[in-house]
Amino acid sequence: MTHTLMPLPFPEDALESYISAETIRYHYGKHHQGYVNNVNRLKEGTPFEDKSIEEIIMGADGALYNNASQVYNHDFYFKGMSGSETEPSALLQEWIERDFGSMEDFKKTFIDAAAALFGSGWVWLCIEANESLTITPRSNADNPLNDGLYPLMVCDVWEHAYYIDYRNARADYLEKWWKLINWDFVSENLGNARYIEFPCDDRSGECEFKEQ
Repeated sequence: MTHTLMPLPFPEDALESYISAETIRYHYGKHHQGYVNNVNRLKEGTPFEDKSIEEIIMGADGALYNNASQVYNHDFYFKGMSGSETEPSALLQEWIERDFGSMEDFKKTFIDAAAALFGSGWVWLCIEANESLTITPRSNADNPLNDGLYPLMVCDVWEHAYYIDYRNARADYLEKWWKLINWDFVSENLGNARYIEFPCDDRSGECEFKEQ
């Protein structure tokens, strides 16, 4: 199985008001492509040669795990942004208000967690086994799938995501990134998650589905 770079879900200049086409060219075309290339190279001759990205994340370690996780994380990140204005579904809004109090409180908690993450990494919104929402910061390529969490949304806080546009001003990047969130994608993930039986330790399609 040869893994390929996911199609960018928007034109390179679609986020230009907040994230430049130059950043997208480097981030997507260089960094993301590099992780895909590394996965294809590193898995050759291993038990993971014909495995999906999710299966590699759940079973591999070292460089293969790191690169597979970065492929998954970047796929999620790019799908989670849009140049068009979107709104959370009624269900997503309900869950956010249930678990964080309000959308403004959720935004503050999420951005504070992303601003405080030391070094490089990711900040995720996930569903826990008890079906509550949780914000989980992860360093480097660490992935919430390994902890049985179901991801809904992610922000990339590696410097390559923002340094061209914002230099070291991560807080400014986070405020602008928030305006780009593709709430349709996040809402769709929540809708799909309601059919997953928890706890579920992978996203490989082996989970039990529950009746609604």
